[in-house]
Amino acid sequence: MNYADFRLQVDKLPYIPSREAVRLSADPQVMKNQLARWEKKGLIVRLRKGMYLLNEQDRKVTPARTFLANQMYEPSYVSLEYALGLYGLIPERVDTVTSITTRKTAGFKNVWGTFVYQHVTPGAFGGFRMEQDAQGLTSFIAEPEKAVVDFLYFHGKECRAGGVVDLLLGSYRFQNTEILGTGKLMGYARLFVSPKLQRTAAELCAYLKKGPGHA
Repeated sequence: MNYADFRLQVDKLPYIPSREAVRLSADPQVMKNQLARWEKKGLIVRLRKGMYLLNEQDRKVTPARTFLANQMYEPSYVSLEYALGLYGLIPERVDTVTSITTRKTAGFKNVWGTFVYQHVTPGAFGGFRMEQDAQGLTSFIAEPEKAVVDFLYFHGKECRAGGVVDLLLGSYRFQNTEILGTGKLMGYARLFVSPKLQRTAAELCAYLKKGPGHA
């Protein structure tokens, strides 16, 4: 199969799994060799092993980075600093897409940037919502409160060393906290079954309750 025929077969896909690509050829090894050659020529772009996109000029679908993050390492949902940035809870632009997974911690780099995945136990894997991008593709993204709790969990030592409020307000310039529900925040903290995390979350909630719009 030449590249033009291949492109017509896959240009409407949000991404191209190599296992699907090899089915387009009578000889799977020939297709694998073709994929390697097309990647070197810049005709296709590798997101990670076994996962490709057509080059920018040829593809008809350009998925959001959150969608790609979910697909590159399953199961996962976008959370931590990247989700905090999406919700406007921190002012800085976050380039690295940070996610939560029940699999081992992992990371990938490609032309779309850096994607980092942090491991949690299955019991703490929850609190995310499904959102659609401009292409109609769905992404799993942590709810604001879960993104905060995930952040507290993975920055536990920093929170306890200097105080969670000082860390969030000082180092991360936490803002727009009126969107957070303290009840939901504590509920998500309990998923981790960690007394230290629950104390940290309670400290943050006590601060939040002093402000307007919190219950």
